[in-house]
Amino acid sequence: MLFDLRGRGRRRTVQAIYLSLAILMGGGLVLFGIGSDQSGGLVDGLVGEDGGGGGSATESLDEQIDAQLAKTRANPKDADAWAQLAIARFRRAGIEGQQQDGTYTAAGKRRLGLAAAAWERHLALDPKKPDVRAANLMVQAYGVQGLNQLNNAVNAKQIVTQAERPPSSNLYAQLAVLAYQAGDNRTGDLAGTRAVDLAPKADRKELRQQLDLLKQQAATDRAQQTATTPAS
Repeated sequence: MLFDLRGRGRRRTVQAIYLSLAILMGGGLVLFGIGSDQSGGLVDGLVGEDGGGGGSATESLDEQIDAQLAKTRANPKDADAWAQLAIARFRRAGIEGQQQDGTYTAAGKRRLGLAAAAWERHLALDPKKPDVRAANLMVQAYGVQGLNQLNNAVNAKQIVTQAERPPSSNLYAQLAVLAYQAGDNRTGDLAGTRAVDLAPKADRKELRQQLDLLKQQAATDRAQQTATTPAS
């Protein structure tokens, strides 16, 4: 358990952050990552190929994917079409490619890779306001249960967090924990400080302590992973 919620003095802010992290992380400390696909020409290589499967939900998503693919092929600089394509592909991955424990099959990860390729194209067009809904989904797609690239998850989470109005202590705390798990302590510290500043005054000390503990835990986890990873 990331936070001890048994004590009567635990604050609502810490409880809310814990619950959000639990939902976001699905049983592990974090769940974030990436992949890609290449085939055909420049645009086709970035968009890849979708389709397959059956059922009304699948057919509806396949139609959405086809529609957004047509838009990107007609206008490769349509940032919104790339974002909508990423969203549809992410959802498509969850229909047939996600198991009950939240992990993705090889086929599911391939579809997440297609979603990531569309998302990266969206970002490459440098939109004034990156699509927050797509960013939120990509935080999950880039997770260890998905494509497993935490730095990309951190980048997507930053977009979500910075777009929130008014600023959210909860989201900044989530960003801090994710950044620590990715080994990006600078971003983690900045986000953690912002989370504490935004929290109610009565909650700040405890929140700071919890974030410090999570930073230490993340460092320990990374060290253990390094120690158990076979040398190539």
